[in-house]
Amino acid sequence: MSHATARTSIAVLVAIAASHLVNDMLQSLLPAIYPMLKTGFHLDFWQVGLITLCNQLTASLLQPLVGLYTDRHPQPHSLAVGMSFALGGRVLLATVTRFPLLLLAAALVGMGSSVFHPESSRIARAASGGRHGFAQSLFQTGGNAGSSLGPLLAAFIVVPYGRGSVAWFTIAAFIGIVLLWNVGRWYKRSGAADRPHPQARTRHAALSIGQVRLAFVVLVVLVFSKYIYLTSLTSYYTFFLIHRFGVSVQSAQIHLFAFLGAVAAGTFAGGPIGDRVGRKAVIWFSILGVLPFTLALPHANLFWTTVLSVIIGLVLSSAFSAILVYAQDLLPGRVGLVAGLFFGLAFGIGGIGAAALGKLADVTGMDFIYQVCAYLPALGLLTALLPNIKHDTKADTRTVLVRESATS
Repeated sequence: MSHATARTSIAVLVAIAASHLVNDMLQSLLPAIYPMLKTGFHLDFWQVGLITLCNQLTASLLQPLVGLYTDRHPQPHSLAVGMSFALGGRVLLATVTRFPLLLLAAALVGMGSSVFHPESSRIARAASGGRHGFAQSLFQTGGNAGSSLGPLLAAFIVVPYGRGSVAWFTIAAFIGIVLLWNVGRWYKRSGAADRPHPQARTRHAALSIGQVRLAFVVLVVLVFSKYIYLTSLTSYYTFFLIHRFGVSVQSAQIHLFAFLGAVAAGTFAGGPIGDRVGRKAVIWFSILGVLPFTLALPHANLFWTTVLSVIIGLVLSSAFSAILVYAQDLLPGRVGLVAGLFFGLAFGIGGIGAAALGKLADVTGMDFIYQVCAYLPALGLLTALLPNIKHDTKADTRTVLVRESATS
């Protein structure tokens, strides 16, 4: 067994993935109950998009700042604090009766994610033993599995028992807080929370500053294409199915669960494959490879819409782990900043996209947004501009071993 494999802390990765599941399950309950909120609060699509905007902007704007701060001052127990924000937002969501307070509830849940993602991504990398793609994929699969559970729980719990039943999920938040507190204790004991050495590299040794900057611009555009399209499905897929095929709210949520489950499966596959064949190859396949399926989806019947959405979820979701680890390899001394930037960018793009697509749907109808968004994966052609890089796993593993030896 290699040193990288031997030093991978599976128990920590499973704990952080389980916590990610809880965090994103609580997050995904919000869009899953959009049809209920739209009816109960008499909202139009623009207001539905505004809820997503408030939720995702609080996450996106804070995440890079949290990541930048924790790169310099790691906070082992901040993850439990972040989960507490999500708990408070969930209680508000179950009880509020006014639209502004509904926006506040969505914002609180987003603040929880802004604290959770940068530091938890750093912990996943610290526990990876050099298997960065595997660690990030396992971590993100937990989150995507939680996202896929949200619609299912909404269909079988929230819809039958009412919006107040959302408060029941505070139990899951308490479990997440306990898990994250223990992960924070490991993080502190392991020495991974030590401040980085002042001479640590802040960019990939084989690349110039110009190449790194160009690569980051390309990655941002690819994240834009991925998350605008994913937002069109996560925020409006239920409305699309109800409008076009006349399915019930409960049936639409089950279809959304199938799509989000495929997203979770694809996320897990992307990282380990990237460890073996390279991140760039995964990015090529994931972004550009999904184009034929997105072009076909607006013209399919219900059965093929379901099949195509599952394929799209599987293929498109495999990109994010590869993009994140590729970006962290570009800036190896800025793990938290990179994680915060890309998670925050994903949330921010999703929030702005949700509001914009909601406004477009009010004007042109739900079918039109899927016809427009179908062309977004063509931006995957820009992957050709990314430099070919190879991460030195052995060097990274030696760094981890030296750090652990120094703290033992």
